[in-house]
Amino acid sequence: MPLHPLQTEWDADLTAGDPLGFPGYVPPTEESVLTGRTESYALIEGRFDVLGGSMGAAHGERVARAYRRAAAEDLPVVVVTSSGGARMQEGMVALVQMARTSAAARDHAVAGLLQVAVHRHPTTGGVFASYGSLADIRAAEPGATVGFAGPRVVEHTTGSPLPEGSHTAESAYEAALVDALTRADEQAAWVETALGLRDTPLVLPERDALAPSGFSPGPYGEVQRARDERRPSGYEWAARLTSSWSELRGTDAVMRAGLATIEGRRVMVVAMHSRGADAANGPGPAGFRLAQRAINLAGRIGLPVLTFVDTRGADPRAESEADGIAGEIARTFAAMDALPTPSVAVCVGEGGSGGALAIANADVLLIQEHAIFSVISPAGASAILHRSADRTPQLAAQLKLTSGDLLKLGIVDDVIPDDDPGPAIIAALDRAEPGGRRARPDAVTAAWLQGG
Repeated sequence: MPLHPLQTEWDADLTAGDPLGFPGYVPPTEESVLTGRTESYALIEGRFDVLGGSMGAAHGERVARAYRRAAAEDLPVVVVTSSGGARMQEGMVALVQMARTSAAARDHAVAGLLQVAVHRHPTTGGVFASYGSLADIRAAEPGATVGFAGPRVVEHTTGSPLPEGSHTAESAYEAALVDALTRADEQAAWVETALGLRDTPLVLPERDALAPSGFSPGPYGEVQRARDERRPSGYEWAARLTSSWSELRGTDAVMRAGLATIEGRRVMVVAMHSRGADAANGPGPAGFRLAQRAINLAGRIGLPVLTFVDTRGADPRAESEADGIAGEIARTFAAMDALPTPSVAVCVGEGGSGGALAIANADVLLIQEHAIFSVISPAGASAILHRSADRTPQLAAQLKLTSGDLLKLGIVDDVIPDDDPGPAIIAALDRAEPGGRRARPDAVTAAWLQGG
């Protein structure tokens, strides 16, 4: 059944013939996909009760037409999949629908419109490997079979049984191939939240509030304050400041992203969650790939980007190096620079080196009063320059990493309160315009150049 009532059903009379003259095949009088529009979006919903939801010529044509109509009517698309794949009885005529529906989905995306998908049991084969996997944000029903090849096909093809838990909604969620697990009775609300039609807040466990005492005086004390485990992380500030959140799931422990709402405004939020055990190792390659996904989606559908910076630096471990950490940082810089919409970054703890600056490369850069941003950690600088960590407090002063120092240098646009940054962030979103991300570092550089 549709997630929401259809106002209009599309192409209900469109059926296909029997291109192969396949023995015993009787083309259905109803098709394996329902298309139409609800009050708020275009719907493409698979019907497993019709030939296992298989995609043939009429299924593919209905889907392609639905994407085209949605683009013409400026509607987002919601895809609900339940299919065994391409229809064997229509042979290659069925298989080419993978290309046709993928092209139609891409055209809709290029029009700057959002696509949301819910994968029901089972979702496999040609539907999953075409338009079913092209949605911007995806959920799956717990317990559903989700995978390119169905389990029986895999076992017959390879001669080996699948490992336990493979090809399931849960394994797809663990691998961040889907963003949420939603029961049947939750799916309509999840879709409404993703489309910005309903507020579903991000709820995180409450922690002890920051008690501003016991820190050393001067810049090194600011380093201690910035790293205090009681200080709210970027992800916690995202939860406090947003009224709605649809997670874009990643596998990184530090980087998070979500389609969010702040005071009625739809925004894309990228936030670091670097407190406690996660503070030692910063975001890895997968975290920066998640950031790129969020930034690129925001640019395509016309949303501003808000980032919360809080890391000592990118993950330096061997596995991150082997997975291309430097390249992913570079591509994140490029994604932020290419963003056609406004961007605001807020340093809420420690901004450490290029791994932090990559998501701080915004049109407006804010820093909380007792946060820091530095080219390298004071301890790292001491180790390099003096082969010892003994000079760490002195290096903290020499690196000019406090909020006041950074404002004087022109690195940040404003220093904002630690306790209530919301109004300043809203004001920055109001005034941000694409271009500041280049103008600010250009001005800083020009101020310190000499000669021709």
